[in-house]
Amino acid sequence: MPYHEIFVGLGVFVASVVFVREARGRGALNEQSLIAVTGALVGGAIGMRLAGWLETLDLQDLWLYGSRSILGGLTGAYVGVLVAKKIIGYKERTGDLFAPAVALGMAVGRIGCHLTEAPGRPTDLPWGVHAPPTTPECPGCLTGQAMHPSFIYEIIFQLAAFGALLWARKRLTQPGESFTLYLAGYAVFRFLVEFTRANETVWLDLTRPQWFLIPGLLLLALRLGYGWRRGYYDPLFERKVMT
Repeated sequence: MPYHEIFVGLGVFVASVVFVREARGRGALNEQSLIAVTGALVGGAIGMRLAGWLETLDLQDLWLYGSRSILGGLTGAYVGVLVAKKIIGYKERTGDLFAPAVALGMAVGRIGCHLTEAPGRPTDLPWGVHAPPTTPECPGCLTGQAMHPSFIYEIIFQLAAFGALLWARKRLTQPGESFTLYLAGYAVFRFLVEFTRANETVWLDLTRPQWFLIPGLLLLALRLGYGWRRGYYDPLFERKVMT
């Protein structure tokens, strides 16, 4: 069975349901916000394909390998939302609606990755997993090595992020900050979890996703510093601003 495609599709469905519930709860469920969702879906699909294709630069691989890049998909979805909102002239912030939806959708989608892709690098840890020798691009699978369950790590992170976002949504009053915090948290997590993934290292023992993330991590650090200085996150820590 095409488990990867099934769970990716299920993840998109779950994310859509969560988005609608969040939008309805915030009184933001309208035609404009649904157009933003459409922009995210279209942009995410294009971003996944293009980012995956850049690994081979072969037009024949555009469809075959494009769906492998989650980072490309998230970047494409972000751009797609901006473009859709620009076209219709919608100026309201929508990031807080997307953050919990993306987190739970990613948790579901990664189940398909765990069932079909190379789990991670070899490990001696007691929770190492074994994958079938037919798993693509997985030398460790052929030799029966135990490997990091890197996708399980991500599922746990995404579920924790989803819970944290639900907890924080009534505490953060500045629009868009839930999404900023989610992006920053996921970027840091993804950079670190890459050390357990089976992805090829290309320079300085870092993978392509890690090099892709480095500029974004710097920008997000600056953005978090900006929000911290203005007290956007004080309600999360009950920190009093000195005046």
